[in-house]
Amino acid sequence: MNSPALLTNIRFSPVAKGVIDRLLSRYQEAADTVFMDGSTPWDVDEAMVEFGYAMGPYETEDLMGLDAPPANRHKKTKPLDSSRRYIPIANRMLDLGKLGKKTGAGWYRYPGGNGKVEDPIVADLALEEAHFAGRARTDYSADEIRSRLLLAMINEAADILDEGVVASTADIDHLSVLGCGFPSERGGLMCYANTLGTQSIVAQLSTWVKEDPVAWRVSAWLQQRMTQGLPISN
Repeated sequence: MNSPALLTNIRFSPVAKGVIDRLLSRYQEAADTVFMDGSTPWDVDEAMVEFGYAMGPYETEDLMGLDAPPANRHKKTKPLDSSRRYIPIANRMLDLGKLGKKTGAGWYRYPGGNGKVEDPIVADLALEEAHFAGRARTDYSADEIRSRLLLAMINEAADILDEGVVASTADIDHLSVLGCGFPSERGGLMCYANTLGTQSIVAQLSTWVKEDPVAWRVSAWLQQRMTQGLPISN
């Protein structure tokens, strides 16, 4: 099964690469938010592996290196879009020199350069940053973790379709499998979304928008499909 870390040699058109980057960015943003607000990298990774991913977002990033493209989302400045929530944990990782497996420690530790083990220092970073931000942490179940990461990507994909960047949900499905490591046995991101239904997706996003009106703003494309009684796949 593919993962983003194993797809760096596949050539994509600039448009396709842009779609993949957007989907992965939202996937990682949702993962970071879950981590900050009440989870750990290994809980997130385990939840996504159970769904069918070859590996979760944090193990993937450790293999790529936190300081190397396309994982270089971690910069010493806040996001250019100041309306989006800033989660500083990754920058703390850079300050500590925890750049991934190549340095023996990233989101996980790699004793002797071998298999990954959980790192309590990383878990403590989330506790510290939540305290600094005055945020009460909660416990997320594996189902809640999966729901947040997957619906974040589905909502972003809907925006991409609404903008006319790609022509169909089949394009999103293709790129999500080949470029984002989405489990192929589920048919692709929007094929999976179709099994959930627009009403269910919009209802859940509408609940989360109270937490963050920017990150969880419901895509107009999804709203329109729901209003018209149309399936997601087209």
